[in-house]
Amino acid sequence: MALDGIVIANVVRELSDNLTGGKITRIYQPEKDALTLTVKNNRKNYQLLISAAASLPLVYLCDESGQNPTTAPNFCMVLRKHIAGGRITAVSQPGLERILFFHIEHLDEMGDLSEKILAVELMGRHSNIIFMKPDRTIIDSIKHISINVSSVREVLPGREYFIPQTQHKLDPTQMQEQDFIDKVLAAPLPTGKAIYTGITGISPLIAQELCFRSGIDSGASTSALADAEKIHLARRFSMLMDDVRDGHFTPNIIYQDQEPVEFSSVQLTGRGQLRQENYDSISEVLRIYYAQKNKITRIRQRSADLRHIAGTALDRCRKKLFLQEKQLSDTRKRDKYRIYGEMLNTYGYGLEPGAKVLECINYYDGQPLRVPLDPTLSAHDNSVKYFNRYNKLKRTFEALTVQTQQTQEEIDHLESIQTALDLAEGEDDLAQIREELTAFGYIRRRPGTDRRKKKKAAAKPLHFLSSDGFHIYVGKNNFQNEELTFSLASGSDWWFHAKGVPGSHVIVRTEGKTLPDRTFEEAGRLAAFFSKARGSEKAEVDYVQKKAVKKTPGGRPGFVIYHTNYSMMAAPDITGIRQL
Repeated sequence: MALDGIVIANVVRELSDNLTGGKITRIYQPEKDALTLTVKNNRKNYQLLISAAASLPLVYLCDESGQNPTTAPNFCMVLRKHIAGGRITAVSQPGLERILFFHIEHLDEMGDLSEKILAVELMGRHSNIIFMKPDRTIIDSIKHISINVSSVREVLPGREYFIPQTQHKLDPTQMQEQDFIDKVLAAPLPTGKAIYTGITGISPLIAQELCFRSGIDSGASTSALADAEKIHLARRFSMLMDDVRDGHFTPNIIYQDQEPVEFSSVQLTGRGQLRQENYDSISEVLRIYYAQKNKITRIRQRSADLRHIAGTALDRCRKKLFLQEKQLSDTRKRDKYRIYGEMLNTYGYGLEPGAKVLECINYYDGQPLRVPLDPTLSAHDNSVKYFNRYNKLKRTFEALTVQTQQTQEEIDHLESIQTALDLAEGEDDLAQIREELTAFGYIRRRPGTDRRKKKKAAAKPLHFLSSDGFHIYVGKNNFQNEELTFSLASGSDWWFHAKGVPGSHVIVRTEGKTLPDRTFEEAGRLAAFFSKARGSEKAEVDYVQKKAVKKTPGGRPGFVIYHTNYSMMAAPDITGIRQL
């Protein structure tokens, strides 16, 4: 993600268009380092969120103001005293810094028109919200920074506000093409790094995009660039800055599968096969990106213990399977001992006492055979010894065949649980997976817990509508798969599943109608996407009418068998399929 100077420029343009001339009607401080302002403009109320949190500095227009404390903190009271009822006259950005200035007019205690500036600095752990006079004298700030905390700049009431120049980067709004060539590309660095370390407000993402547009490897050294390449790169940069100055932005989010991985205000052309979704508003981009990112992060954090339990059990099972298969391979020579015993019973009558080997013809294949003997035993006793060894290996083979099958089934089950954890979207989904792990003994049930009285988790399968109007249901875990296939679906409905990998059961309700090809294709894409094959370019998907799907006898939830089916190749991409 890149909350860089270009994104801030996009935010400034959007806020300027919507808030300039607006009246500040409410000021709240819901968190110790965040503000929400209600601005009324053009007969509409706008909610402005400003966060100076070190982990998530943001500013954008939001839908709701959220929960507010009953007692306002000091900084909030200072703002209310000075600018409540004030009007926003301008929103600006110095250079391409990650800083916004809200210029606000208000009436002072004497009734005279006065001006104040609210500076919002979005710089990671150095983020701050600073309230000051037009002469840059600080009135107050949401974070007080003393000389003991920073030797570069104090942020305290009465001090002068200034933007610290600690990195000596060039201002891109004042640069010429020759400056780019002579100063930025003169640094002996990889080209991409030279750009984002030499120019204010340019992120690694934008530097990489500039190199891609210019046909240059961002990792190539600046010293290796030809003069023509430097000129081309400088012109590409000038074109980008012209777009920024003219307000030509393309707010977008880059998705890998369904997970947002990047956002930008510039069209990103160098992101390969990743999906880019454009939006009309940068505020909408920031709101959607961080909401989805937080949701995914929260689910991953809360599922960490379940992932550890399933992963540990899976590692143990794989080690056990390795040992079992190794022992099973040792039993492959069992038939050799049976043949030795049979040859001794057939030809052993002619052996002399103390013989160490029997040479004979194997009547199974007609080939000469040498049978090693224990010279201290008779031919009969040697045959008994070989038959005993054969029978022991045979019993071991039979037992290990069953055990390896059971271990493989357990591995398949645990892998399906891991896939379900990847598909989980909420606490109810995790509760169902936890219950499954508990039911199969991977999690110890708490003493005194009555299994019969345990409330069933409320998680439901995903519900989609095909382009042709058919309802499609997708299970997110084994319990939901079981319910879909054997409770919801009727015999004439169609069942889909990615072939040979853990994944969701996908049910298409036919309601007695014939499915069109497009619905088959969309259901196949859903089955491929909601499976372990999600990261593949294409996946094979089996599909069959539900009446041909049977539950495995004594099998684990969600595990089925079917003998006659159709197959298709489907891309794990669900773009354009409507979710209800």
